[in-house]
Amino acid sequence: QVQLVDSGGGLVQPGGFQRLSCAASGSFHRINAMGWYRQAPGKQRELGALITSGGMRNAADAVKGRFTITRDNAKNTVYLPMNSLKPEDTTVYYCNGASARINYWGQGTQVTVSS
Repeated sequence: QVQLVDSGGGLVQPGGFQRLSCAASGSFHRINAMGWYRQAPGKQRELGALITSGGMRNAADAVKGRFTITRDNAKNTVYLPMNSLKPEDTTVYYCNGASARINYWGQGTQVTVSS
């Protein structure tokens, strides 16, 4: 079993910076990739960015060049530094940990980009 705890959301002005954190505990060695997904009301959850255990990254076109996912294996923690935030980035962000069989999810953290 893996537990994920998201944190770091809040209110930020357009053009600003915010960093999300996801701390994992439990059977972390089972996780092949970790990522951040976001879900607006009434819409499907979609990928923001992910990073594999080998360090390969992938990101949605909407966030490329602005969001760069990183991981600290010693701390079992994944970070999502978000630069140049836009109002359309406003939504709930969920940490995800994918094993061979199961997707684990954090509880979600709200990011609001507004002046």
